[in-house]
Amino acid sequence: MKNSEKANPKKHIVVVGGGFAGLNFAKKIANNNFYDVTVLDKNNYNYFTPLLYQVATGYLEPSSISYPFRKLFRNKGVKFRLAEVEKVDTDKCLLYLNNGEIAYDYVVFAAGAKTNFFGNEDVKRRALSLKGMDDAISMRNELIRTMEKAAIETDLEERKRLLTIVIVGGGATGVEIAGVLAEMKKFIIEKDYPEFKGAEGDIHVVDGNTSLLAPMSEKTHKAAYSTLRKLGVKVKLLTHVSNYQDDKITFSDGAFVEAKTVIWCAGVTANIVDGIPKSSLGIGNRMKTNQFNQVLGLDNVYAVGDISVQETDPVYPKGHPQLAQPAIQQGGHLAKNLKAMAQGKALTPFKYFDKGDMAIIGRNYAVADLFKHKLHFGGFLGLMSWLFIHIVSLVNYNNKIKTFYDWVVAYLTRDQHLRMIFTETEKKGQRRDMKNDSEGMPV
Repeated sequence: MKNSEKANPKKHIVVVGGGFAGLNFAKKIANNNFYDVTVLDKNNYNYFTPLLYQVATGYLEPSSISYPFRKLFRNKGVKFRLAEVEKVDTDKCLLYLNNGEIAYDYVVFAAGAKTNFFGNEDVKRRALSLKGMDDAISMRNELIRTMEKAAIETDLEERKRLLTIVIVGGGATGVEIAGVLAEMKKFIIEKDYPEFKGAEGDIHVVDGNTSLLAPMSEKTHKAAYSTLRKLGVKVKLLTHVSNYQDDKITFSDGAFVEAKTVIWCAGVTANIVDGIPKSSLGIGNRMKTNQFNQVLGLDNVYAVGDISVQETDPVYPKGHPQLAQPAIQQGGHLAKNLKAMAQGKALTPFKYFDKGDMAIIGRNYAVADLFKHKLHFGGFLGLMSWLFIHIVSLVNYNNKIKTFYDWVVAYLTRDQHLRMIFTETEKKGQRRDMKNDSEGMPV
């Protein structure tokens, strides 16, 4: 046995991804006596995904919903490394990164999912999506640029195309974005852009299901449809997107809308890790796991959250929904199981507890279906429930205070002040290549 192994008998766990699943795993296994833990992420911060759309529409600052990993893990016995995984060698227990490599005794994949364009390359090239902070900032910049173009456009038809927005996907993200944009159009845009007085341009929501917020209750379906319609949003159901070219988005029924802006919220697919055999992948390229979140066919490899699919829960035979709560619960449960395993105790199978779903629609209305739809809130009570859950779910008191303050100001004034275009200017000869600079970094 090597001297280093004698000095440090702890096994090394590497966590790939610091989202809901990875962060909760790290927090629950922190400061333990059995494992050294390293979290890898392509960003140096954690962010609260359900509020990305509020960054994209200028209601929140990026820092209000994000927090640096190194500060989160301070004094918790968890290391952090800024890196992206390029490949895993499950025989050598080795991860190849964009800035080196790292060995593991156990690896926990929690890298989440990416936007699914269902093979439509034209839409992928032209549409806006919302899966990360970069997407949110890019969307905010693009929305503002488009309005600035419309402000000086003299051709009425071209101005209409610039002011028309199509949101594809009637889930929580699509409905919430539509509600915010409709409120902005009604109370903010014409104040900032007097040039738009009398200008045409609609907000559309398109979805292939029979209702908006399909996984939720019938009461919620009706409330979401009614509320968006009252806000002036045009809703088109049982419809898919066929193509998006030359500023024309075409639907499966042959109809089309001319729009400069298409926001894609229609689905996700798991991030694929090179080196994981296809036999271990299931629906949506998610890693198939057993009831203990161990990836089928692989030793010492685990997966939690959106990147995994567990078909052993009789209530969810096709896997758990790719939402925050299953990810949080799986991350925490796996941490408990790995600590139990280190002590020679029996493992317990994961069982998802469905706390419910919620969505906010515009300024004054939110819906909440709690405890498997047994309890339904709407209107002001739903709004208060939504606000409370989202505030307490933020990772730090600083985030909670800043977000609450911004919401109060926006609610009372029917306005927000974050409509600025921020872009990074790359100066020739001054930008360092991280991959080259950090090659051979010690692990």
